[in-house]
Amino acid sequence: MTTTDLRTDVCALDALVPERGAAALVDGVQVALFRLADDTVLAVQNRDPFCGANVLARGIVGSVGDAPTVTSPMHKQVWDLRTGACLDTGGKTPKDASVDLATWAVQVAEGRVLVTRA
Repeated sequence: MTTTDLRTDVCALDALVPERGAAALVDGVQVALFRLADDTVLAVQNRDPFCGANVLARGIVGSVGDAPTVTSPMHKQVWDLRTGACLDTGGKTPKDASVDLATWAVQVAEGRVLVTRA
């Protein structure tokens, strides 16, 4: 990974499997990257606010309506990957202050995935 301006070059787009997550360290923070079927890449925090573990990159990719989502592999909460908004708390209370996820801007340029600091 290299940092250019405020963007971090994380990996090649081809290194990300469609409809699966991958974790990356961006400016000391674990980020979960998701490559969708249309090659859009979205990034949210990897830390699950309900259990406190860095596991969201291993979550289940899906959708609610037209919103691409990730479902926690731990307690099955659901988040919108575009906004980080929690769509379903599963009746649980988060360990963190917010149920929503932080998001990062992602750009794909010349086959590289570039993530901008939050």
